[in-house]
Amino acid sequence: MHRMRHIAVVAALASNVPMLALASPDVLDNFRLTDQQGASHELYYLSDAKAVVLLAQGSQCKDSQAAAATLEGLRAKYESQGVTFLQINSNLPGSGEATTRPTVATHTSQGMPVLVDETQLIGEGLGLTRNGEVLIANPQGWKVAYRGGVGAVPAALDAMLAGNAAPKASQVAGCAIKMPERAKTAEHARISYEKTIAPLLMDKCVACHRTGGIGPWQMTSYEMIKGFAPMIREVVRTQRMPPWDVDPHYSVFSNDRGLSPAQARTLVHWIEADAPRGTGPDPLLSQKKDWPEWPLGKPDLIVELPEFKVPATGTIPYQMLKVENPLDHDVWVRAMDWLPGQRAAVHHIIASAGGAERRGAISLNNYVPGVEPLLLPPEAGILLPAKSTFHFQVHYTSNGKELVDRTKMGLYFRPDKPDYMFRSLVFANSKLRIPANTKLHEETAEQTVKADSILYTLHPHAHYRGKASRFVAYYPDGKQQTLLNVPAYDFNWQGTYELAKPMQVPAGTRIVYTQWYDNSTQNKANPDPNREVTWGEQTWDEMIFGVIRYRNVKEEGADKQKGPSQEELFTERQSAGQ
Repeated sequence: MHRMRHIAVVAALASNVPMLALASPDVLDNFRLTDQQGASHELYYLSDAKAVVLLAQGSQCKDSQAAAATLEGLRAKYESQGVTFLQINSNLPGSGEATTRPTVATHTSQGMPVLVDETQLIGEGLGLTRNGEVLIANPQGWKVAYRGGVGAVPAALDAMLAGNAAPKASQVAGCAIKMPERAKTAEHARISYEKTIAPLLMDKCVACHRTGGIGPWQMTSYEMIKGFAPMIREVVRTQRMPPWDVDPHYSVFSNDRGLSPAQARTLVHWIEADAPRGTGPDPLLSQKKDWPEWPLGKPDLIVELPEFKVPATGTIPYQMLKVENPLDHDVWVRAMDWLPGQRAAVHHIIASAGGAERRGAISLNNYVPGVEPLLLPPEAGILLPAKSTFHFQVHYTSNGKELVDRTKMGLYFRPDKPDYMFRSLVFANSKLRIPANTKLHEETAEQTVKADSILYTLHPHAHYRGKASRFVAYYPDGKQQTLLNVPAYDFNWQGTYELAKPMQVPAGTRIVYTQWYDNSTQNKANPDPNREVTWGEQTWDEMIFGVIRYRNVKEEGADKQKGPSQEELFTERQSAGQ
């Protein structure tokens, strides 16, 4: 659903070849930022509000502190009338005014959220100049109704709520916000497309936006980038692209495909400077990168799923497919990859192995759009017994024309036995109930680590109503740590997040997986906001289903020959009822 809407936007923008002129500060472009508690806020998501109040916040600025205190006093009166209050901190890191993140956070806070603008792109676009400045926007068209000091805010809000014009802007006596890039517009016009922009796109975007890739359009030339530049600016400001929804303030992940703050600034400033071509050859035209079917080389075993005809329209029940393992001897798996036959139709695949039952007890790799090959730690492996059965739960989606899919799974084997079994710790709560017409609903699932363990990957899973995800570890000594925070969960980009440095946790550690849901009309992907939602495998139902991949710190020799852990068996019992 998200992807079809995305394609429609792409098509519209592709026909609009003239470059985007920067919006007047009197009209607000959309943006998304994460607040000091790790929660996501998107401006246009607030379209159901009567007004949105934004305060330029500085943590050390007395004028800002005084303005915040005044607005806090107004919240009780005006929030009940549909007014949303937010703060935005656009101060440079290290300035003393920048907001820092807590080590562990809750999803909501008692005071006004403070949106952290690390790139300063949003503050620049809003035209903020001083901490303590207040900006009030009308969600009907996102025009700025008032800009100025906090003193006139009650009069401005009363006028807006009555359908009248707000008072004119007033002077703000707050501390200046240092935004050095504002004075560098001439330098932005000299950013090299050849040496800076094209290499950045090739590194972060072209893997999907290429011929045969999953992107809906291809980055094949400067002209294509120029035509799509307004959309690129929009998806960077709203953090929709590249598809990496992880909050970087907690853990570091080796498969991070997001833009750094510096890269985001460079790309957006280049676009706002009218995307100059500059001189030199076009690297996108000359790129001759080979995109092999199997990035890790030819697999040791290619498992071909049964052919399936995907109908042009309609809802397709999940397909439970089986393939017999042709090997007559046990092997240890070191890596796995996928080669989907019809990328447009294969939404996801859950793969397992074992006996002839509906779902095997050995958890293998899963497929979602944009997934990368799974490389197991060099000291660990997954035991695949001889003559076992492969089980595949395949979710196909129709896209307007009949297609024939024949997806392949590639397995790579170790030459020897590993020192450790690669295990799965699964989090599920099949009793979830999400009330109708609810913007924010919380569900949790938890597991306790039985032995000293080393964590490698984390994976949250929900459906279209999924809003945000978080894993938090509660240690036996009373300390706690956020392992993963996904402020804006997107069903279309379900990631498995690989810790750059595997994390050791002691036995007795309790890990809580929290999933938040949006079952309201504001969630544009919501199939039906008027129903109470329960557990189910179809996308109009919901799940809270998380997986952490790990190994034990100490592995007894006999354990290496045993089957899956109790956690893995628990996984399959839960998923069999999805």
